[in-house]
Amino acid sequence: MVFQLIIFKLAQFSVAIPLPLIFLFDLLFSLFELRCNISDFLNPRGMGRAFLNSLIVTIPATILPILFAAFAGYAFAWMDFRGRYLLFAILVGLQVVPLQMTLVPILRFYKELGLNGTFLGVWLFHTGFGMPYAIYLMRNFLGGLPKDLFESAYLDGASHWTAFTKLVIPLATPAIASLAIFQFLWVWNDLLVSLVFLGGTTPVMTYQISNMVTSLGAGWHLLTAAAFLSMLLPMIIFFSLQRFFVRGMLAGAVKG
Repeated sequence: MVFQLIIFKLAQFSVAIPLPLIFLFDLLFSLFELRCNISDFLNPRGMGRAFLNSLIVTIPATILPILFAAFAGYAFAWMDFRGRYLLFAILVGLQVVPLQMTLVPILRFYKELGLNGTFLGVWLFHTGFGMPYAIYLMRNFLGGLPKDLFESAYLDGASHWTAFTKLVIPLATPAIASLAIFQFLWVWNDLLVSLVFLGGTTPVMTYQISNMVTSLGAGWHLLTAAAFLSMLLPMIIFFSLQRFFVRGMLAGAVKG
């Protein structure tokens, strides 16, 4: 409110203020009113604690499916075992299973195992639903690598583990970065899964933001500040991995 009064007074004296500067000052005042400081992290229902909970949920739920998908993609692409094409077709078909259809059965299963309301349950759920697409992308990417490269490594005495760590991981960096961006954005912006398995006792950013605006429309200034905090980290992740993302999208499109 104080910021709006200042802008109104300056407008009366015909003072021209650039639009980006107005947005910046509005954001700073909103962040001040949000009061997301160190003491807020100690509050289990505060915005700072919700930001920390989102990090706890997102980081393992991003690393685990990519790790498993890298192993599985290499196995499907360069290891010969019985039934690999059938198993790969089943994994590809699992992509069409709606996430919402499995919430109630898995929730009951978690209740029996004591995983309901824990971060481990959310990690396992996001990992399970993120792996089919991740395995599909990694298998296609690794299958497009030159076959002579792996045959030369095997002739030199390299094991599958050596080929995976020394060849696959460095060459698959663009695909891994692309998967990291997609998985991070999906988990970070998720509300439904966190709401079902964590509830309001362990809130994440999306849950806190959804509860900020009342039915009368009050608190919009807090909403803009919280939304900026929520999109700041995904923007940093995207721009830091952008060069790998572009390489991963263009991999296999051209020769030479």
